[in-house]
Amino acid sequence: MHSTPVPRDGALGHIDTWVFDLDNTLYPAECQLFEQIDRRIGEFIAAQLEVASDEARRIQKSYFRNHGTTLRGLMTNHDIEPARFLRYVHDIDFSVLQPVDGLQAALAKLLGRKFIFTNADTPYAERIMERLGIREQFDAIYDIVAAGFVPKPFPAAYETLLTRHDIVPTKAVFVEDIARNLPPAAALGMTTVWLRNDGRWAPPDEDTPEPHYVTDDLVSWLEAAAGAGSGGA
Repeated sequence: MHSTPVPRDGALGHIDTWVFDLDNTLYPAECQLFEQIDRRIGEFIAAQLEVASDEARRIQKSYFRNHGTTLRGLMTNHDIEPARFLRYVHDIDFSVLQPVDGLQAALAKLLGRKFIFTNADTPYAERIMERLGIREQFDAIYDIVAAGFVPKPFPAAYETLLTRHDIVPTKAVFVEDIARNLPPAAALGMTTVWLRNDGRWAPPDEDTPEPHYVTDDLVSWLEAAAGAGSGGA
């Protein structure tokens, strides 16, 4: 299927579950919140592994590429305790986050259940959702702890999400800014939406299958989705 910007009338009439990535998806990448985390990860690696900052950066990105998250690489190769890592890297300034115009209203129009699916942890996700004013819109947060520290894009993380929350994949939409995290969802039957992000790791590789939809504007896409028969209407 060729990706399209917005769903046509009735295209999502079968959907009863909406799954969203968190970072750079529910808030704009331009606020650079994740850049703070990126720096904190480098600092953590430099201190824990006793390496220079440039080597810490190399390790960080190598682990992200090969293990799904830097944390997973650190756990696998250095037996790093995940809670300590998560506390450190999420100790950031959340004041750069402001409510996104129209986001709360657009989410409210979507009929069916809504979930956060994040490689971060729940305390961090809750702080972001509170800053954005959207906490009440979501039924649950499925975080890296709930996934047994198996991150996206490993298929097991998606399978656990579906099983734990009794989600029928063919009736679910998954919205994500990192393109490589979408194919496992599509392989299970989920409808995929890539929120275009020009960050280094976000765009698709040459061999990445096309998502069902591509958009630069989450709020506009959600409004179109709500008008395209969401929730089985």
